[in-house]
Amino acid sequence: MLLSIIDVSMVSCMSSPATSSDREKVVSKLPGWLRQNLKIRTAQHGIDIQSAVEQGISDWCGLASATAPVDTAGADSFSTFLPPGQWEDFRRVAADRGVSLIQGLAQSVQLWLDTNPAPDIERPSVTRRIIVCNQKGGVGKTAITAGLGEALAEDSDVLHAVRVAKALAKALRASDAHPDAPPAGDPLDIENLPGLGLRVLLVDFDPQCHLSNQLGAAPLPMSGDSLTNHMAGDPKGDLRDLIVSIDDSTFGGRLHLLPACNDAFLLDVRLSAVRAREAALERALAPLEADYDVILVDCPPSLGLSMDAAAYYGRRRDGESPGQSGALIVVQAEDSSADAYELLTTQIDDLRGDLQVDIDYLGIVVNLYDSRRGYIATSSLQGWVDIKDPRVVGLIGDLKEQKEAVRMKQPLLSYAPKSQQAIGMRALAREIV
Repeated sequence: MLLSIIDVSMVSCMSSPATSSDREKVVSKLPGWLRQNLKIRTAQHGIDIQSAVEQGISDWCGLASATAPVDTAGADSFSTFLPPGQWEDFRRVAADRGVSLIQGLAQSVQLWLDTNPAPDIERPSVTRRIIVCNQKGGVGKTAITAGLGEALAEDSDVLHAVRVAKALAKALRASDAHPDAPPAGDPLDIENLPGLGLRVLLVDFDPQCHLSNQLGAAPLPMSGDSLTNHMAGDPKGDLRDLIVSIDDSTFGGRLHLLPACNDAFLLDVRLSAVRAREAALERALAPLEADYDVILVDCPPSLGLSMDAAAYYGRRRDGESPGQSGALIVVQAEDSSADAYELLTTQIDDLRGDLQVDIDYLGIVVNLYDSRRGYIATSSLQGWVDIKDPRVVGLIGDLKEQKEAVRMKQPLLSYAPKSQQAIGMRALAREIV
């Protein structure tokens, strides 16, 4: 299994209920806004709609009197499955209270919503630090950094299309049987789930400034302050003052970016004169950590001192569970990515040994995959899967929406939220968290 994003039991309980011998189908009406609120809240709690309606009706019937009226204007058809006899009991109670069935059902659903508020976002006790890396350029590290961060920051009060479970063998079989089929999977693999709602900082650590440019943020001027200055021990102000918010209308102020500056081309030279240079990135970013649940670092295609500092920043800290922070490696299904992968893992393993630290591999993301490229693509993909540790945690197709989002300088998940690439980014986020 490539992505075991969510428990099978959770998938089945959130699926549409099937007619069964111990339940009866009930058809009534609900206003659209209330039905949508019910759909979102049940998804947040991981239960099915019929169970929520059943509990709401039971609680409403047990009250001494009806609750406050609910605006049912524009109510349209709504059906669910209830235990035998519950609907008849509900009809009698509604009649005794002098309310219509539609109004009584609306009050029951609203009662359930009131007594089952949205759960709090589960925030990590230690800010998670994810280092997105590969020595090879052009594999799409920046796109994965942005897409993953966007998926982590999406609104938890809104449902988003997510691929919840997907076997890689299935993708390979589909590629073999249907060479023109997209690699992103089958619509049956899609589930609508609440966003993760985390506070995310994207750090553009690449002097080429691709992440900043792709998200519509201007690179920092050479004459001003920068992350490089803070790492080199020569800050010109507060690093917070350099941070910009990304698309607040979509991400609600939860997604921020620390733009890059071209002065990062000189970072390795400046770090060579810094004491404990491997900890330079951590010293610079530590004051920001309390403001974020996750910090993602888009690393340059380099094996120099800057990569040492990034890998050290992603090390496992005291009190942090394995796999919470670490290196996420982005590759393509072709041979040169394998050579770069070996160089990168050798550097990280050497750093582990030299500094006696634990640096976890969070997984491999196979990016820009297109099965139509034939045997080279499919055999290379199988080669990545065969590694096992680190395992493949994401498969992102080479589709047009990402390129269009870059051209428009917009986040992919706000430019094309229903695209296969966006769905894959959400799957990756759930695999990582």
